[in-house]
Amino acid sequence: VRRRRDDYRPPFRIVDFTVITERRNGAESRAEASVKVEVDGEMLHTAADGNGPVNALDLALRKALGAFFPALDGVHLVDYKVRILDGDAATGARTRVIIETGHETGSWLTAGADANIITASLAALHDSLEYAIWRLDARPARRDERTSSHAAHNRTPLAAGEPS
Repeated sequence: VRRRRDDYRPPFRIVDFTVITERRNGAESRAEASVKVEVDGEMLHTAADGNGPVNALDLALRKALGAFFPALDGVHLVDYKVRILDGDAATGARTRVIIETGHETGSWLTAGADANIITASLAALHDSLEYAIWRLDARPARRDERTSSHAAHNRTPLAAGEPS
């Protein structure tokens, strides 16, 4: 409902993302995600490894957003469900991802749908984190308020318009 208001301004925008999952020579599989997000006019590019592509995306997003919205540290994944919306399409079917997210103040559900399960998952993660920011009434921290550990270790700022 908030997104339909004329004065709506998203707290962050996902500009691009990449997810790589690989398994070589029978070794354990590995997933890495990188995301480029815009927060309050500043472009950030972060990457993270995870135990799967969705976990890697979640960690990369949190890494980028953590310096701006420290309240997200208390937000965690409770449940993750995937459903096929069109079984006749087999592995090309549109999927719906539902994520339950929790915080000490309660929990909420968000959903994403797409033929690409990663894109559907990212949509649900995006909405979950955006809702958390709204619910916790978090405002972007000013540059001088951001923790140096977040700034130094968790993000790589990009100048506006700089190619990545």
